Amino acid sequence: MIRFEILLPLFHNDGRPVEKEQFVATDDELVQRFGATSTDSIVVSGRWLYRSTVYSDQLIRVRLDLEDVPENWQAMREVKETLKTRFEQIDIWITASRIEIV
Repeated sequence: MIRFEILLPLFHNDGRPVEKEQFVATDDELVQRFGATSTDSIVVSGRWLYRSTVYSDQLIRVRLDLEDVPENWQAMREVKETLKTRFEQIDIWITASRIEIV
């Protein structure tokens, strides 16, 4: 199994709050495509440097536990591009870790 963790920003890079509907649409699409999601209610804070500008982020973490097959990796790359546009971001951070379910 593979666990994908997606960090979704609560604010656009220009400081505007992301509309709640964006999170609902994202969760709905992920559940339709992959079957399930888990979302943390704790806000993750982060900072990153891009082209001499330091950005501060507040994010939520969405997890998906999927079969470790090439199709899911490709699908997650496609999801990333959609999320970059939807959340008006330079990048969306998605990590993957191999897991075992007990």
